[in-house]
Amino acid sequence: MTKAEFIQSYLPLQEGLYRVAFYILESEADAEDAVQDLYVKLWNSLDSLDTVRNPKSYCVTLMRNLCLDRMRKASCRHAGSELRDAPSESEDALSAMDSKESLQRVISAMGHLPEKQRKVLQMKVFEDLTYEQIEERTGIGYLTLRVYLSQARRKLRNVL
Repeated sequence: MTKAEFIQSYLPLQEGLYRVAFYILESEADAEDAVQDLYVKLWNSLDSLDTVRNPKSYCVTLMRNLCLDRMRKASCRHAGSELRDAPSESEDALSAMDSKESLQRVISAMGHLPEKQRKVLQMKVFEDLTYEQIEERTGIGYLTLRVYLSQARRKLRNVL
């Protein structure tokens, strides 16, 4: 992939990636750092990005995993344990299992939301749609969309 293709395909995703990071990390500074780390990682793997079919979903998945890793590392530091320089294969497997379990918990929690709240949350966070686009798709008014989104986030926070 050329630098121009990278700029055209991946840089416009920055705002949506920031929103995903902020939603997970709940900190502006951490979200900005996570987005920056993701772009460094993408830039370093520029040659392999030609195989990516959907840059947006690829980046959202990478961002989610990066944020979950950051949260896991922060909780380890908070507990007073030291991180090793080179994690073992078993730790990598545990990390992958933790990510899958976290994703399953989020999916399960979203399954318990009322249909309209779940749909609005999915469109706003994962599909990166504006309120106007969601309003066009669903026919639900702007203020009602905001209420649904707020309620859905609150319920997810309480469950998770």
